[in-house]
Amino acid sequence: MSSDQHPVVTAADEAFVAAFHAHQLSNEGFHHRDHLRLAWVQIRRLGLEQAAEVVTNGIRRFASHHGSAERYNDTMTRFWLRVVAIGIRRHPEVTFDELLAAEPHLLDKNLPFKHWSRERMNRDDAKQRWIEPDLRPMPAA
Repeated sequence: MSSDQHPVVTAADEAFVAAFHAHQLSNEGFHHRDHLRLAWVQIRRLGLEQAAEVVTNGIRRFASHHGSAERYNDTMTRFWLRVVAIGIRRHPEVTFDELLAAEPHLLDKNLPFKHWSRERMNRDDAKQRWIEPDLRPMPAA
């Protein structure tokens, strides 16, 4: 899907995604909200399944480019993609900022730990691939 089909994705959103993929953003300047925005734009453009691959590969490359490949966590990344997709499904016609206003829990960096113990989330297998939660099941995306 192109951004023409989703007019809530702005030129600024597209420029942000392009800058991310071109490694023009600093590691120190790329925060939780930026991860959410990247997920939101790509899900709006591509749908969850394709966006998940683009975003996970992009964040892996971004982390590696900035010398912190060991910090990448596939389970965590895919969790945030799923919860952003749920928000989009609930609010299909809103901008990114409007989504955060409607779904403020997305800004809670501890949200994954309602589903996973920190021990399980920090295991090597969780960093390498999706693992199911050990505390509470995820809602369907």
